[in-house]
Amino acid sequence: MAMTPRLEMRQGQSLVMTPQLQQAIKLLQLSNMELAEFVDAEVERNPLLEREDGAVDDAPEREAAGEDIAFDDNPGGAAEASLDADIESLHPDLSGADRLDAGAAPLQDWSQAGTGKGYDDLPEIEDTLTRDISLHEHLDAQLSAAGVTPVQRMIGAALIDGVDEWGYFRGDTLEVAMTLGCEESDVVRVLETMKGFEPVGVMARDLAECLTMQLKDRGRFDPAMAALVQHLDLLAKRQFERLEVACGVDREDLEDMIAEIRALTPKPGAGFGAGVTQTVAPDVYVRAAPDGAWVVELNSDTLPRLLMNARYYAEISAVAKKDQEKQFVTECASNASWLIKSLDQRARTILKVAREIVRQQDGFFVHGVQHLRPLNLKTVAAAIEMHESTVSRVTTNKYIATPRGMFELKYFFTAAIQSADGGEAHSAEAVRHRIRSLIDGETPEEILSDDRIVEILREMGVDIARRTVAKYRESLRIPSSVERKRRSSR
Repeated sequence: MAMTPRLEMRQGQSLVMTPQLQQAIKLLQLSNMELAEFVDAEVERNPLLEREDGAVDDAPEREAAGEDIAFDDNPGGAAEASLDADIESLHPDLSGADRLDAGAAPLQDWSQAGTGKGYDDLPEIEDTLTRDISLHEHLDAQLSAAGVTPVQRMIGAALIDGVDEWGYFRGDTLEVAMTLGCEESDVVRVLETMKGFEPVGVMARDLAECLTMQLKDRGRFDPAMAALVQHLDLLAKRQFERLEVACGVDREDLEDMIAEIRALTPKPGAGFGAGVTQTVAPDVYVRAAPDGAWVVELNSDTLPRLLMNARYYAEISAVAKKDQEKQFVTECASNASWLIKSLDQRARTILKVAREIVRQQDGFFVHGVQHLRPLNLKTVAAAIEMHESTVSRVTTNKYIATPRGMFELKYFFTAAIQSADGGEAHSAEAVRHRIRSLIDGETPEEILSDDRIVEILREMGVDIARRTVAKYRESLRIPSSVERKRRSSR
């Protein structure tokens, strides 16, 4: 077959990732604080954008004056129509209506307009410096790497909130358990796990416990040292004779013990930076309705309200003469219109995803953390008819305030374990809880191996592999059956 050049005409459809479309996708994954910074930068850069708060006040006066503003609804022409089609292909429920405002604004000399940045626009030197990590961030990073379950992750996050600047846990485990709807023993177990975090001594309840944790880490917590820690009040009063009697040592040994105490760190969290104190504002609120249903609503305080100044656009369009000026005005109008649409769609998408998560995890809101259901991105995406990547972006850095506390949306996604009898799947957290209960209930005469645990779980209707049991056991920081048998025989 001879190869000859020829012309062909083909018709097809494709979605081009324009800069505006990339911006709309980027907005989905921004937190409310990051979004506020982004909107502030856009308002400063785009003269047609303004805050709704500053534009609504004088709107009635303009209406009373009977002003008639001529405004081009499609300043970008074919380009704007193309952008609308692109974002609607990603989000079919997007409303095409823009909120426009006819606020007065002074005219400017558009012949000198430009998009470049001068020296005044450069960041301050303080903004380019690195900041020290805070103690809460340090503990949260260790909690994420500890291999805990999502349930324990929620409990750990609540415990971290109760840690003061010196590293002491000042909260109440019973109060945390009542808030999350779980057993206090589960909270205590997570607290004990977190006491193994760095720096040594963190998460202690008082000074004596903090010093005890550090002494145990150094292998120096003997009975004499334990007595000294229990009588810190005598040490503060310098009553050495009574300390000698309480510890059962002579003066020379007591002085050595006191020197070891002084070498410890009474404030393990003092070495961390204070960080930037920012209160996390929820993106969504969940409250119980009188009929027993759950009401999900957006936090309007975190939603930026932007308007495009239609009157200003009409005025500067009339005075723009050069092609460069006209192009600049058109780009500003197109970008403003697109940003308003993107923010509106972002809010709708967050609300839609949050409602589906609340519907799927109704048991958590009613009964507590132990009733989390297996849930993944695919399930939520299929229910709201969106792509998994969109749901993933929406659930990142978004928080929901519930009667049981405030959580990140991604915490409600848990893995599923198939049922052995073909019934409803089991939550991975529920399976981990069963493994923990089985091991806690074993006797020294009958230590359960991983194979035996698999058999028991299958009798309960849980179809699970041995390597999965081993992985869950290790994530719970439970030693193997051989090690447990060795410990029980001591």
